[in-house]
Amino acid sequence: MDFNVKKLASDAGVFFTRAVQFTEEKLGQAEKTELDPHLENLISRADSTKNWTEKILRQTEVLLQPNPSARIEEFIYDKLDKKLPSRMTTAELLGQYMLDAAKEFGADSPYGSTLITVGEYQKRLGGAEREFLQTSAAAFLSPLRNFLEGDWRTISKEKRLLENRRLDLDICKARLKKAKQAEAKAAAAPDFQETRPRNYVLSASASAAEHELRVAQTEFDRQAEVTRLLLEGISSTHLNHLRGTSCGPSECANAVGAPHSSAASSNPAFPSDHSSPGASFSACDPKPGPLSMEPPATGTRKAKVLYDYDAHDASELSLLADELITVYTVPGMDPDWLVGERGNEKGKVPVTYLELLS
Repeated sequence: MDFNVKKLASDAGVFFTRAVQFTEEKLGQAEKTELDPHLENLISRADSTKNWTEKILRQTEVLLQPNPSARIEEFIYDKLDKKLPSRMTTAELLGQYMLDAAKEFGADSPYGSTLITVGEYQKRLGGAEREFLQTSAAAFLSPLRNFLEGDWRTISKEKRLLENRRLDLDICKARLKKAKQAEAKAAAAPDFQETRPRNYVLSASASAAEHELRVAQTEFDRQAEVTRLLLEGISSTHLNHLRGTSCGPSECANAVGAPHSSAASSNPAFPSDHSSPGASFSACDPKPGPLSMEPPATGTRKAKVLYDYDAHDASELSLLADELITVYTVPGMDPDWLVGERGNEKGKVPVTYLELLS
């Protein structure tokens, strides 16, 4: 218990000195260590990325689920880590009503057969819509939420730690400055016998302050490097999050399917040559395929693979250790990646997994 009390008192003292330093900086009464311009730019871009990610996430949720009550229900189930009960879409519900009505009017009647055909289409379109919503939530919304609730929390923690290290550094600088001033003032005083012990104490205090400053500078530099590495990884992380989120046209066509043959043949409202109404009811956009590769800008060269690498998406190329591949770069490409070719296969490969051959 005694140890906890001492630690609590120490933490309170550190918090107080940081608060005093922060307040004096805001009032212009204390010097502030400025961050590296590159790091400042990374922090600014990271804050902007976080803000826009929140806006995009919220607006996408509104687009996919306009009903606020349903969004709240989905949020609660997500936080409780429970599966959301399956519900019919409005198109599926309309299609089911049409099929139920067709039973009463009779499938052999013109109106009943028309209701059956349109009802089946509505249900298939509703199923495609539901699948699209589920795919969007898993492939688009979930990664954005993971960024805000995972990566961004880690980044925010490291940013706060960096700010604390900077405050500690400036506190040590202020202490050393005061110690140096006191030492210089004492040295300028008459050399009476009673002043010698005080001069010794002041000199020891200045030496201790210099040591604290060196330690604080080292910790600040280390934390700045950790924060910089985290911030520089945001762009590539978001690129992967926003890739490959929608279903292809063939899947949409399969979801809608062909017209009901018996109803189409018996009903003049649905002639037999009307074989693809789904084209005007496209439920979703095509999936982005593999990364479109531009002509090489620097010529091709051979590279030996150092380690096995499993592709994370369709734009990357899986690698096997010790195999030889052809690599090149394209304009505007991340310098940490190259385009690799192996026979008819092509994709991005990480430079760190390769030994470039002359």
